[in-house]
Amino acid sequence: MKKRTERIVYVAMSADTVHPGHLNVINEARKLGKVIVGVLTDKAIVSYKRLPFLSFEQRKLLISNIRGVSAVLPQETLDYVPNLRKLRPDFVVHGDDWKVGVQREVRKRVIQTLKEWGGTLVEVPYTQGVSSTQLARHLKEIGTTPEIRMKRLKRLLNSKKLIRVLEAHNGLTGLIVENTEVQVDGTSREFDGIWISSLTESVARGKPDIEYNLSSRLHTIDQILEVTTKPIIVDADSGGLPEHFVFLVRTLERLGVSAVVIEDKIGLKKNSLLRDKTNQLQDSIEAFAYKISAGKRAQVTDDFMVCARIETFILGGGKDDALKRATAYIEAGADGIMIHSRRLTATQVVGFCREYQKLKNRVPLLVVPTTYDRVHESSWAGYGVNIIVYANHLVRSAYPAMVQTAETILKNGRSLETRKYMITMDDLLSLIPQVK
Repeated sequence: MKKRTERIVYVAMSADTVHPGHLNVINEARKLGKVIVGVLTDKAIVSYKRLPFLSFEQRKLLISNIRGVSAVLPQETLDYVPNLRKLRPDFVVHGDDWKVGVQREVRKRVIQTLKEWGGTLVEVPYTQGVSSTQLARHLKEIGTTPEIRMKRLKRLLNSKKLIRVLEAHNGLTGLIVENTEVQVDGTSREFDGIWISSLTESVARGKPDIEYNLSSRLHTIDQILEVTTKPIIVDADSGGLPEHFVFLVRTLERLGVSAVVIEDKIGLKKNSLLRDKTNQLQDSIEAFAYKISAGKRAQVTDDFMVCARIETFILGGGKDDALKRATAYIEAGADGIMIHSRRLTATQVVGFCREYQKLKNRVPLLVVPTTYDRVHESSWAGYGVNIIVYANHLVRSAYPAMVQTAETILKNGRSLETRKYMITMDDLLSLIPQVK
């Protein structure tokens, strides 16, 4: 093997928000040799934190145009080892802020791997006064565009094994879905998208869930769009007549909604979780497939998704019918299949999921475990589910809390005793983006 005359320096970064800290690391790397930057793919980044604002191709282009960077290649995992063994660099350069947290183990593996050929880890002092987390927060405050928001759902589907979506029914609950984040075993966990449901939107207005007023739904969507950046999936009930559905698709697409879900029922809409199934009828496969294809023909971009919700189990049908419908709806152009059930156990849905995985032309699979809520997300991922929708949990949890507060005021003749149930005024106001 010909001996390498030029020293190779490897630097890995997400490069979603490039700041002076990144430039400082690259400048230090330039002093050591030829700089090759591994830009983490979307899939690598979402393995430990949120989906980046910029796509991989955008981030790669950004880094390629920084002076001193000789080459850019994808880093497919958070783990550096595959790229290190391919390049066998003389140096790896990184900021010294990865000695704690989720990247601590990554750092150990880098050190161990470099020993295989005598490479060296060089750690650059952290650049004070710069925070990627703060920059990301500021970007959220600036907002997003309809095009960027719409694309995020497909980016997530290409990057994550399971997407986690929570309902919102007004601007405040939209902010909860947007900003709630927890740390689990050193990894950041948050909701990936927002579900806007006919049930929660109707209940929040004190109205029955009977598909009565689409204009009010659009008003709710607009409220949530104004204060969030995450992708939105809209529950559009049956979608109405095919001639009406095409206009709904164009409206939602223009707003920047990522997907619409329509159910294969006809007649007066009744919520699927009601015990009374009187007068609830399922559409024919042919008619519903036609509605799907009409919606797909109406859309302008390749990013908007039309998803079909199968009500077979709700109406007492069996797995064979549900699979037959799934196959027909996919052939009609459906971008996703939602399987629904009101049973307290997941057996019926799990059986469908297993058979669904055998379909050759399957599309992303969505479940709504409202009643069968014992199954863990990791198990759903194992069953081949791509999107899990928590469809009504914020509105359901808000109601008992508000009733308790109201009763407490009545019992005590004052509001002092309600303090323990409520957020402080300062914390409440801090949730809302302020005009600057």
